[in-house]
Amino acid sequence: MRAYLLASRLIPLAAPLVLRRRLARGKEDPARWREKLGFAGAVRPPGPVVWMHAVGLGEVLALRGLIVEMARQAPDLSFLVTSTARSSAQVMTANLPPRTQHQFLPLDAPGYLARFLDHWQPCLSVWAEQELWPGAVVATQARGIPLALVNARITAASAARRQKAQGLFADLLARFALIAAQDQASATRLTALGARDVQVTGALKAAAPPLGCDADELARLHLSLAARRVWVAASTHPGDEAEVLAALPDLPGHLLILAPRDVGRAGAIAQALDARGIAFARRSLGQVPGPDVPVWLADSYGELGLWYRLAKVALVGGGFDQIGGHNPWEAAILGCAVLHGPDTANFAADYALLDGQDAAVAVAPGALAKAVVRPDLAQVGARAKAAADHAQGSLAPLASHLLALAEGAP
Repeated sequence: MRAYLLASRLIPLAAPLVLRRRLARGKEDPARWREKLGFAGAVRPPGPVVWMHAVGLGEVLALRGLIVEMARQAPDLSFLVTSTARSSAQVMTANLPPRTQHQFLPLDAPGYLARFLDHWQPCLSVWAEQELWPGAVVATQARGIPLALVNARITAASAARRQKAQGLFADLLARFALIAAQDQASATRLTALGARDVQVTGALKAAAPPLGCDADELARLHLSLAARRVWVAASTHPGDEAEVLAALPDLPGHLLILAPRDVGRAGAIAQALDARGIAFARRSLGQVPGPDVPVWLADSYGELGLWYRLAKVALVGGGFDQIGGHNPWEAAILGCAVLHGPDTANFAADYALLDGQDAAVAVAPGALAKAVVRPDLAQVGARAKAAADHAQGSLAPLASHLLALAEGAP
């Protein structure tokens, strides 16, 4: 730990130059990149502030349910959510719960972190999944701010890599007053790395509130697409898209909303559609598909809440590419019948629960078209929503524990 903290003092020598280069390549927000140097991009609200951090878009969005429950129990609280990626900031800003602000996490250097903590003065610091920055953890604890790690998930491979620096991770984990894991396997691995008294509280993503959308745009599209049978393929990768394109000839009259996981791949997807002679419209160009256009390429950020509300059935991607699947709950909470490929390793417990309740449909390669036209999809979607609604009430004990930590802060 000491060696890391000493080395982190060198970060300011290169950070401004690196950030400016990333800015020139469009990887940083021109209006907000200085937040990564610890400069606040927003005014601190009065009263106690709980600071939460997660790295990826899915992890950031999963925090919303916990924020809503903590705010229900303690209405005077405000919340600060930090992340690192520009894309996560764009989507999170459109889905912020009340009394919640977003900022970029400062780089892990003492001066930047001091500037950040001086401004926000949180009463509690909550970290999600595997994202731990040693400098930030140490600086936060040094100010007497309680630390909690929630939604923790660690695979066998990740645990093996961390064993090589077990001293560092044992030091970090010992600084947390609360560690809550998604599953028993993660709890066991965290304990082996040096964590103490790890709780198993389940995954936050199942309890997240619905993604937002523009109500006026939803109403407009409901009118323009009223005659279409709409389905969505969300968070797709090349393997998912191969299955989708193979299914299209067997789905005449249907409209596919194709929302790739990486919007940067939209050009390649458009070329593949052109090569097959498939007519399509592009969301990024403001196009809306006509009655004979079978594909709408949703090459835009932060609109899954819109697409899931327009569709009755959703293929959630990542299941045909050895990716491990993606989050089914965002579709389930909006009543979509969830379809998924055979690989669900990253959400094994979630899909096992949904499949076991006939609230999702496992799709074998080559069988997607038949799944999209199943006559019982309305019932599958209703069961999916019921499962998601049930999960909404599961966060009260964890929220209470976190609030107790916050109340004990100096």
